[in-house]
Amino acid sequence: MDDFRYLADRIAEEIAAGRLRPGQRLLPQRTFARRRGIAASTAGRVYAELVRRGLVVGEVGRGTFVRAGTGPEAAGRALTEASGPDRSVNLELNYPSAPGQSEILAPALAALLRPDALTEALRPAAATGHAAARDAVAALLGTGAWCPDPGGILFTGNARQAIAATLASLVRPGGRVGVEPLTYPLVKEMAARLGITLVPLAADDQGLCPRSVAAAHRTAPLSALYVQPTLHNPTSVTMGTERRGQLADAMTDLNLPVVEDRIWSFLHQGTEPPLAALAPALTHLVDGLSKRVAPGLTAGFAVVPPDRVGAVASAIRSGGWSAGAFALEAAVRWLGDGTVTRLVEAKRADAARRQRVVAEELAGFTVRSDPQACFAWWELPPRWRADTFTAAAAARGIAVTPGTAFCVDPSRTPDAVRLGLASVPVPELARALRTLAGVARRASPSGAG
Repeated sequence: MDDFRYLADRIAEEIAAGRLRPGQRLLPQRTFARRRGIAASTAGRVYAELVRRGLVVGEVGRGTFVRAGTGPEAAGRALTEASGPDRSVNLELNYPSAPGQSEILAPALAALLRPDALTEALRPAAATGHAAARDAVAALLGTGAWCPDPGGILFTGNARQAIAATLASLVRPGGRVGVEPLTYPLVKEMAARLGITLVPLAADDQGLCPRSVAAAHRTAPLSALYVQPTLHNPTSVTMGTERRGQLADAMTDLNLPVVEDRIWSFLHQGTEPPLAALAPALTHLVDGLSKRVAPGLTAGFAVVPPDRVGAVASAIRSGGWSAGAFALEAAVRWLGDGTVTRLVEAKRADAARRQRVVAEELAGFTVRSDPQACFAWWELPPRWRADTFTAAAAARGIAVTPGTAFCVDPSRTPDAVRLGLASVPVPELARALRTLAGVARRASPSGAG
């Protein structure tokens, strides 16, 4: 059972036992998330699930309350019904998969199952990996006239750990990191755990605005930036070459390091150079195989300036973020035999197909996306709030991510949702989007807006 349903069950049990009474206010979602040690988006799913079961009601501006007339019998019935077969459509998860992916991946793993090879593959892996792994990743990440120095490549268990390690190596507790106003939700969690303050900077249709970086740095020095210049999650904006040059110049003028997250760049076939090519002495590029290949057996990469290798490697070791040797050996084989290339080509075609479904099913709505992206940013009709729409979607068995999950400034929360397109079959995606379009055309049940 998904974690959010488990937590919803526990609250339902509290209602069934009479410990939470009709009319009683639940904790604010952010407080609930903090106390449970979960993401704010997960807390939102817990509360949306309780709304779907008819146990609570959200009142705009006031909070979430146990519904009047919700006695122990009704709560117990809802708890029993919720434990039945899961027919939900999850548009929060976003892991691309190619047809026949397991069959494509399997041959390279066969050689690792020989006893001699397996013995080596099960040894601990250093943050620096080994020469073959560094060369393979350098070839993978190279774009146009730029190719990373293999000596600056470090390995983690996944790209998220590469982000955490680079941030931990760059920023002391209490430090400030500039980010886009909408950013990767797990970076918000990392910052909280590392004692880092995220500073939302201005962005437009070209991405992060360099002037806002300088202005924020003048207000109080920034320790670093974290940016997603290619297929930004959730808006799918890709920063143009001119804007990248301007941002690199600003970083250089301020001597400000940057963590460049390129996890979705493999889908993008543009020619924009990575920031690592424009400001190599300051840029820490992070990427990984979870989206290109699969999340279950993966590796993350950090390409760092030569004088930063020791510090980042130390952060990887102390954080327990080292790559598994077996995963690293598998990655080398998949990269070397063309497996990753074949998967990337298939996933690019799949993303384009899914974007065509979005364009058809959500025609007439304000949807921001890139034809090459695996997600879409839906700016809801004015009468809808993100939280009430998320709850309405959940009531129909569809999970979406509210814009609040990405927002850095809690006082400026967008009434939008992100749709993850990659993790459900295309016909199921089309049906879900059709259902959501029908919901959006109706008046919001809260009367918000």
